[in-house]
Amino acid sequence: MYDLIGDIHGHADELEQLLQTLGYEIAAGVYRHPDRKVVFLGDFIDRGPQIRRVLETVRPMVEGGHALAVMGNHELNALAYHTGDRDGPGEHLRRRTPKNVAQHRATLEQLPPPELRSHLGWFRSLPLWLDLDGVRAVHACWDERAIGQVAGGLREFGGASDDFLHAACRTGGPLFAPVEVILKGKEGKLPQGASFRDKDGHVRTEIRTRWYAAPDGHTYRTYALQTDEIACDLALDEQVVAAAAPYPVAGKPVFVGHYWLSAQRPGVLADNVACLDYSVAKGGFLCGYRWNGEPTLSDENFVRA
Repeated sequence: MYDLIGDIHGHADELEQLLQTLGYEIAAGVYRHPDRKVVFLGDFIDRGPQIRRVLETVRPMVEGGHALAVMGNHELNALAYHTGDRDGPGEHLRRRTPKNVAQHRATLEQLPPPELRSHLGWFRSLPLWLDLDGVRAVHACWDERAIGQVAGGLREFGGASDDFLHAACRTGGPLFAPVEVILKGKEGKLPQGASFRDKDGHVRTEIRTRWYAAPDGHTYRTYALQTDEIACDLALDEQVVAAAAPYPVAGKPVFVGHYWLSAQRPGVLADNVACLDYSVAKGGFLCGYRWNGEPTLSDENFVRA
C-alpha cells in the first residue's frame, strides 16, 4: 500500500518528521518501510531552506525502490530554466525574468552546479502521472484527454528530452496546454474587469477550477478552488463549462498537490479526490495520506508533520 506526500518545497525537517510518523526508518542511509511505499507528488525544490536535504532524502528512496514520484511544475520549470531556447539565442525556455529568478533563487543558492545538473537529469526521469493498482497520482489535475496528448508527446520525443521541453514549455507549443493542465490544473477566465490577488500577491484574472466537479449550477465563486477566493457570483462562461471534464465518481482515488490549501485539518475534495498541498512553504504543514486500498477516501487517513 501507499503513503502519499504532497509538495515539500525544501522543508526537510518536516519531511523527515512525516516519514517517521508514518513508520519509515533509515536503513543503509535510506528511509524505508517493510510493507509500504511513498508516492511523492512533486515540487521538491524552490522556496524552502533545506532543498539539498530534501533531494538527498527523496531521490535515494525512489532510486532504491522505496518510493515513487511524479514531476511537479517546479521541476518542469527548473528544466525549462536551464534549457536553452534553440529559437532564441542566449535565451532559455523559461525566461530569466525577475519573477522566475526569484522563484528559483533558493534552489540556485543551495545546490552547487554539479549537484543541480545531476538532479535536473533525475527530474527528466520522473513521470508526469502514475496510474497504479487502485490509485492515481498527478501533481495538479487528472484529465484523460491531456494525459493522452502528453503520453503521445513523450513517445514521440523519447521522454522529457529537449525536444519534449520545447514542445511543452513554450506558449503555443503543441504540448503546452495539456502539460499546463496536468501540472498546474485547469483555469477559467474571469469576466471582464474581475480579478483577485493570489497568495504571492500577483493579480490574477483567471480562477483555478474545481476540475474534479461538474460545473453545472456553479458561479465563479463556488467553482474556484479554495485558494482562489473571488467575490464573483456570475454564472460560469460557456467556455469554462465546455472545458470541464469532471473526474468520474467511480474513478480510482486520485491524489494531487499544487494548490496551497489552508486548513487546520485536511479533508478530501471529493469521495475519490484529495489534495495534499497544505502550504508547508507558507506557514502551513506538510501533509500525507495513508492509503490502504479504500475506493472512498476518508478524512481520518490524512497525516500531517
